Amino acid sequence: VQLIESGGGSAQVGGSLKLSCAVSGYTVSRDCMGWFRQTPGKARERIARITSLGSLSYADSVKGRFIISKDNAKNTLYLQMNSQNTEDTAMYYCAADRGPCDGNWRWGQGTQVTVSS
Repeated sequence: VQLIESGGGSAQVGGSLKLSCAVSGYTVSRDCMGWFRQTPGKARERIARITSLGSLSYADSVKGRFIISKDNAKNTLYLQMNSQNTEDTAMYYCAADRGPCDGNWRWGQGTQVTVSS
């Protein structure tokens, strides 16, 4: 099982980044997929989730700015991050939950995103 994130890096306030997650051992068309983020000293926070049927949910902190999507043919998960602000600086993790979304998440190694003014 592997969840390999890419696309992190530095961005300016108001800018955009797109994260990708190459998935193996799970199937994005059948499993629950999500993105989490964490900053030092804080709990890991789920920011976006997409079910096997494509139902979306977002944390209030990113709603209207971030978009989660998936490519079933490539078995890849994405997170488009727009209108970024300094509070988006965090380690971002791709996550998978076998079958329905019931909280049994497995995470990747993470990719760092730093937003500066």
